Amino acid sequence: MLLLLGLCLGLSLCVGSQEEAQSWGHSTEQKTKPLMTEFSVKSTIISRYAFTTVSCRMLNRASEDQDIEFQMQIPAAAFITNFTMLIGDKVYQGEITERAKKSGDRVKEKRNKTTEENGEKGTEIFRASAVIPSKDKAAFFLSYEELLQRRLGKYEHSISVRPQQLSGRLSVDVNILESAGIASLEVLPLHNSRQRGSGRGEDDSGPPPSTVINQNETFANIIFKPSVVQQAKIAQNGVLGDFIIRYDVNREQSIGDIQVLNGYFVHYFAPKDLPPLPKNVVFVLDSSASMVGTKLRQTKDALFTILHDLRPQDRFSIIGFSNRIKVWKDHLISVTPDSIRDGKVYIHHMSPTGGTDINGALQRAIRLLNKYVAHNDIGDRSVSLIIFLTDGKPTVGETHTLKILNNTREAARGQVCIFTIGIGNDVDFRLLEKLSLENCGLTRRVHEEEDAGSQLIGFYDEIRTPLLSDIRIDYPPSSVVQATKTLFPNYFNGSEIIIAGKLVDRKLDHLHVEVTASNSKKFVILKTDVPVGPQKAGKDVTGSPRPEGDGEGDPNHIERLWSYLTTKELLSSWLQSDDEPEKERLRQRAQDLALSYRFLTPFTSMKLRGPVPRKDGLEEAHGMSAAMGPEPVVQSVRGAGTQPGPLLENPYQPRIKISKTSVDGDPHFVVDFPLSKLTVCFNIDGQPGDILRLVSDHMDSGVTVNGELIGAPAPPNGHKKQRTYFRTITILVNKPERSYLEITPSRVILDGGDRLVLPCNQSVVVGSRGLEVSVSANANVTVTIQGSIAFVILIHLYKKPAPFQRHHLGFYIANSEGLSSNCHGLLGQFLNQDARLMDDPAGPSQSPTHLPLLQAREGPEAVLKVKGHQVPVVWKQRKIYNGEEQIDCWFARNNAAKLIDGEYKDYLASHPFDTGMTLGRGTSREL
Repeated sequence: MLLLLGLCLGLSLCVGSQEEAQSWGHSTEQKTKPLMTEFSVKSTIISRYAFTTVSCRMLNRASEDQDIEFQMQIPAAAFITNFTMLIGDKVYQGEITERAKKSGDRVKEKRNKTTEENGEKGTEIFRASAVIPSKDKAAFFLSYEELLQRRLGKYEHSISVRPQQLSGRLSVDVNILESAGIASLEVLPLHNSRQRGSGRGEDDSGPPPSTVINQNETFANIIFKPSVVQQAKIAQNGVLGDFIIRYDVNREQSIGDIQVLNGYFVHYFAPKDLPPLPKNVVFVLDSSASMVGTKLRQTKDALFTILHDLRPQDRFSIIGFSNRIKVWKDHLISVTPDSIRDGKVYIHHMSPTGGTDINGALQRAIRLLNKYVAHNDIGDRSVSLIIFLTDGKPTVGETHTLKILNNTREAARGQVCIFTIGIGNDVDFRLLEKLSLENCGLTRRVHEEEDAGSQLIGFYDEIRTPLLSDIRIDYPPSSVVQATKTLFPNYFNGSEIIIAGKLVDRKLDHLHVEVTASNSKKFVILKTDVPVGPQKAGKDVTGSPRPEGDGEGDPNHIERLWSYLTTKELLSSWLQSDDEPEKERLRQRAQDLALSYRFLTPFTSMKLRGPVPRKDGLEEAHGMSAAMGPEPVVQSVRGAGTQPGPLLENPYQPRIKISKTSVDGDPHFVVDFPLSKLTVCFNIDGQPGDILRLVSDHMDSGVTVNGELIGAPAPPNGHKKQRTYFRTITILVNKPERSYLEITPSRVILDGGDRLVLPCNQSVVVGSRGLEVSVSANANVTVTIQGSIAFVILIHLYKKPAPFQRHHLGFYIANSEGLSSNCHGLLGQFLNQDARLMDDPAGPSQSPTHLPLLQAREGPEAVLKVKGHQVPVVWKQRKIYNGEEQIDCWFARNNAAKLIDGEYKDYLASHPFDTGMTLGRGTSREL
């Protein structure tokens, strides 16, 4: 089945209300609202080029089918490269195809569809909806790519964290790799959106809580992983805001940083320590009736600040416009204390009235600048700018958009750069965008709810210091083909010029680069030969299938950067062109390139192919970007397979990082010794009703863990008379205040002053006083104590248990940092120990963990030294983690005789919360 999605992007953005974006799922009853079990974002930035993948998993808890919705705000400059939906066990894989020229050719499919529309400032909203069967689950995966732009001396990477509800597992993981070296790095507080219910704490400083930053000279890893409790403190409705990272790189060469890989190159040009060029600037301010109130007041305050920032060598003037054009001075004025004071007085007395004559205001401003340049000394090189601010559409004078654009372009003649700011929702933003595109400027949108003044000052800061004008960057035509734009009207301090292209000869030793530009009263000429060196076969950082481009070998981040930048420039040229044949040529070139590199653009569409059966190796099914890293994107859920009575499939399978140190099954104990890279296992043949001491650290960290056994008949032809499993795990936490936890396959009882009973078939997180309990429905319970101790209890359920099967628990130690060196118990005694082999059957050159797999169940024998004991052991294979992962271990027979301190009976507790211990320091028995 082939589904063609109703996708809107770029010039044809869908129209939708922000209110629609407030909910992830649509449900007639709030109590059965679909549950988000995971929301995670992983982003990899290599040389300013970012690969981002969003994963979201949802569960329909209702007794009927439900419409469920995934939505994500993505940067407006980003290209979506992939989207995949998993509905139950069906996979719907996205495919980038040609977009039909007539919108009527698109087919909108009700059951599985996506849309995209305007979101926050500088973002677009991607949406996908599907019908999820009752009690079933869905997963959504969205990948996009973008080239980060340098502004005010920083690159900014912004990730929207707005799951719209508290998520059991929420994480943002960002890796940054910059070969030039990372000069600065900061993680900002969460930036709140303008939508209702956005997060609090805008005045907080520093990274959001739970953020961990690891960094060296060229690499940084940032992880934001708030617990549900931490999420709720930020925003109860799950709208946390934007997670923003800012950084810059080292720059040594004045000609810039040039990187080459597999026949492609990228040139980053950002010179510094140059004297600023003089500015000729005209501020054009909309004073029509619609600007009344806060908008005009904030704009006036911002202009007061900007006027004080002008340099003595600058020239300026001010124009206010409504249905009349009101010019402060009929010529540009030098910057002096008196002229700044007079300009502020003029702005102060502006009052809102009348309509909006955009064409007249622009023509008057351009004439002022052209007149100054024509009568000024031609040797005095300067930059002419118009800063144009409006909140509306043209209503007076020339109102035809195309005519306004033509008039402006003819008057400016490429000598005047126009920077536009649109305030509010009624502004003709496409007109402002084209005015800036066609006249070497930039454009920004300011929403009415935001502080227009601070936005205007921030925008001005980007262009306040021009360093170069008329920049031309040349490469030998015999060496470089298909380079992106190489002519630039201006370079502003804190920004960056980026050029990418293909090399004619991959065996090229040096690439000649020549930069010419104007700076103040002189020309700047920079020349150099950049060593290219031998080019190694590059590995695709995205891990995705090779694009169907015309390059050879594996794709790489520089090739994708080149394709991204080239596609952007083609789209920009298409937008500016008025010649229909030329527009069609540009459209075709942009479409071909976008198809080759899987970019979703205004000229391409996304189709969902499917459904197809879900595979175990899911990343093969949806070709996700390797921004997800080497791990599978989704951990597959498998039953016990050959066992009678397969395990009940979990509503969702968590990806939990837990050590091998555990006890599970019959019960089988596993102890991991990471220093020596040895794994040791043993069995304890207890009796039903026995309570085993697993972790005993009552006197120090205040933590005790006990497990009660339940019996079951042995399976047919089994060598045992009976089996035993853990029916109940009890945890006593004595610090800072006492809390009792009792966990069974059906419920969790937490008694810490207030008694809570949590069913295990519902996902929930509760926490207080340094204790957090997270229940993943029918999957596991995670207990975190003071952030430094974590236990994971796996829940094993059977749909139709055989007589020898019982619902039971497995116990895993995920984090033992907070346990003391005196910790004891059947598992606890090994946490601060190491083990080594006295007699290595593999020989001194081969680690026992890398022995070849043996056909027999047990392999060679050896002697293990642990805690001064010499323990005979044999090589064995055993399954852990729900019987799905096989490990190799050294097995100690006879109820772990000589391996554990004392004997089996020394680890028996008298009741579930017994903290006494005959071995170790604790002797008391408490309730």
